[in-house]
Amino acid sequence: MNVCRATLDRGVLTLQNDRIRRVYAWNEGHLLSQQIVDRASGHAWDLAGQEPDCAFPGVGAEPTNGDLVVMPLPASAYRPAHLQVDVTTHLGDLQVRRRFRLYPGCPAIACDLYLRGRAAGTWSGDPPAVMERLCIPGRHLRLDCVQFYDITDRRNTLVARHAVLPYRHEGRLSGNLLLVRDVFADSGLFVLKEAPCSDVQLAWPGCDFCHRLGEIKVVGVGLDPSDLEEDEWTRCYGFVTGVASGSEYGLLSALRSYQENVRLHKPGRDEMILLNTWGDRGQDTKIRESFALAELEIAAQLGITHFQLDDGWQAGRSSNSAFADGSLEHIWERDDYWLPHPERFPDGLGPVVRRSKELGVELCLWYNPSKDDSYAHWQDDANTLIGLYRQCGIRTFKIDGVVIPDKRADRNLRAMLEQVMEATGGEAVFNLDVTAGRRWGYHYGNEYGNIFLENRYTDWSNYYPHWTLRNLWMLSRYVPPQNLQIEFLNKWRNPGNYPADDPLSPHRVPFEYCFAITMAAQPLAWFEATGLPEEAFDVAPLIHKYRAHQEQIHSGQILPIGQEPSGTSWTGFQSIGENCGYLLIYREWNDRGSARFRLWQLAGKAVRLACVAGRGAGFTDVVDAHGGLTFRLPEPFTFALYRYQVLEGR
Repeated sequence: MNVCRATLDRGVLTLQNDRIRRVYAWNEGHLLSQQIVDRASGHAWDLAGQEPDCAFPGVGAEPTNGDLVVMPLPASAYRPAHLQVDVTTHLGDLQVRRRFRLYPGCPAIACDLYLRGRAAGTWSGDPPAVMERLCIPGRHLRLDCVQFYDITDRRNTLVARHAVLPYRHEGRLSGNLLLVRDVFADSGLFVLKEAPCSDVQLAWPGCDFCHRLGEIKVVGVGLDPSDLEEDEWTRCYGFVTGVASGSEYGLLSALRSYQENVRLHKPGRDEMILLNTWGDRGQDTKIRESFALAELEIAAQLGITHFQLDDGWQAGRSSNSAFADGSLEHIWERDDYWLPHPERFPDGLGPVVRRSKELGVELCLWYNPSKDDSYAHWQDDANTLIGLYRQCGIRTFKIDGVVIPDKRADRNLRAMLEQVMEATGGEAVFNLDVTAGRRWGYHYGNEYGNIFLENRYTDWSNYYPHWTLRNLWMLSRYVPPQNLQIEFLNKWRNPGNYPADDPLSPHRVPFEYCFAITMAAQPLAWFEATGLPEEAFDVAPLIHKYRAHQEQIHSGQILPIGQEPSGTSWTGFQSIGENCGYLLIYREWNDRGSARFRLWQLAGKAVRLACVAGRGAGFTDVVDAHGGLTFRLPEPFTFALYRYQVLEGR
């Protein structure tokens, strides 16, 4: 841990590890950035700001009582060892705490912002509250801002990127991620705003970044003064600032290095091929002990690792029920709402739990915390989940139905998750649904598990394998795909809901291919296994092959390659390790028997590729000077999973 250090000497605060150094003027804890150094390259970004990095409209008091607390934190079951640095200052009646996080070997420093006390006015107007300020001299920076979209029940394009050159008048950008390049040097910065997607943030000022010549600001802290508590710290949104080379790969790799430190990835806990039967639209009409036991048997035959009982296992009837009079309001007016349904599970969950353990398929549950009064019952919800863990050994929960209307709801929901994580020794895994409502998105709350990305159904003809692949492919540039649950469906259902002449209809796509598009992520079997036709079981050997490589695939930095999926492209993913890795190559519906891919970090190198799954053939070749390598697949809707090795001395 001594590689991460924080020192305060003669009015200068220095935060550093082996990859990054950041220097501030102390200013009684109201910090002013002076320099950021990329310790790998030696490049220094000298900063010329004359104002503190944080600014809160209407708060003009001089800083007092600056305080520094440095605390090395050991690794837990889900958080890596790191250095925590608390910098606190008083601005009149407002107290500001910045909690920095430094990880060994990570070229970025994260900062969580906490506030306490009193302030007046609004921070979501013009000017907005500022949590980070980078005053970079010079006129020749390029900024790329990436905006993300969730509420995936309504959206089918989840990423947009916008490039600008700063000008003398202030410009505004929306998005969670800003990539900064110096056009005269091979140097870059990234700034990640750790917050929900822009259009669902609390107290959002209409943008996330303000920029002009010589200054970049991260704005919108996720609350207004009316949300403050006088005696309790309130966590705001946060940010991460990192250094990199100026190349696209340099910036993305640096970002991914930080993201890998948000949650320790434990193979036996976080790797999963999860079966959830809701995708066949049976809702809660079939969920009962006999159905669950039958699903478990088929899941084991397929090679599924986790089986999740969705809405309907509980005694309470939700608003998503196929039966009348369901509700998710006033849950805690019933003492039995979250007990197993007495008719569907007359002996409780015990028989299903026991059989799941015998088969080696982990049992998981759906859960919808009570949103009444901004999650005022969070303690009751936490106790329920902890009880299910202690009594049944269930540790993986899909968290659904979340609506976060205000900061109190945000704070209470986090308190629920934190308490469950603590009580389970960090073993809990939450599948956080981002399909509807105001939720946490892709860059907030990532320490608690993975993301349930989207609901897609053949019943409504809104499932196309290439749509799913496109959303995964686009997100994978900026979000670790191994943190996303990606669905494959029973493609034999509802062929009549698609045009008869549509070559991209799910029923025309091989089932193996439908599964293969999920392999860069956490595969989600979104169907009733007992409803599969006999030919579906031909996929079992592929699933077992994949399981033998899943952990290794997900241990690399996974980035997209090839063309954007369109249904007619050649596309794929690359998992990048140390002189080795994996390549996932997909041939969509086209008549081109081969395609040339530009690969990451392999230009000019000789590589040996072994095909471990799919229809490709192994080969050895030299990647050209631009990273190009040609791949062949025999027909449309085929794929290949390659393991590659860089050959020395070639």
